[in-house]
Amino acid sequence: MNQLAITVIGRDRPGIVADVAEVLARLGANLTDSTMTRLRGQFAMTLICVGPTAAEAEAALGPLAADGHLLATVRAVVGDGEVAPTGEPYVLTVHGADRMGIVAATTRVLADVGGNVTDLSTRLSGSLYVVVAEVDLPPGAADEVAGELGRTAAELGVEATLRPVDTDLL
Repeated sequence: MNQLAITVIGRDRPGIVADVAEVLARLGANLTDSTMTRLRGQFAMTLICVGPTAAEAEAALGPLAADGHLLATVRAVVGDGEVAPTGEPYVLTVHGADRMGIVAATTRVLADVGGNVTDLSTRLSGSLYVVVAEVDLPPGAADEVAGELGRTAAELGVEATLRPVDTDLL
């Protein structure tokens, strides 16, 4: 069975999700994972589905992008099956005055110890910048990461908090 990664971006409007989901359902594509959001008036979705070929999905999504308001891309991906997380789940929150490099510096701290960002959202509200990230950290690395994040946050003039995810809630 074909596995596809599909992205759709464009100016937000009601019905984008329904339009894309209907096209994929008509093709027999099973939507397995997705993330969708509105960013400053733009809508972005990333989907993983199984079913049709990339060419079939591109052709079917083409009419949605024909007016130039949406861009849809389709890429075949090799499924590697479900991979159990090898790290411990944490949530990183960062907030403070907006400035260049907050995401770069804080995610570098995670990457340097082998941490993996599994979800990340940012929001700018006035001059306040907020980052919320779900991360998997190598077992036993949280204290080291928290210390380095504290130093990095101080250099940036922001606050950073790292807390374990309550896996009973997942």
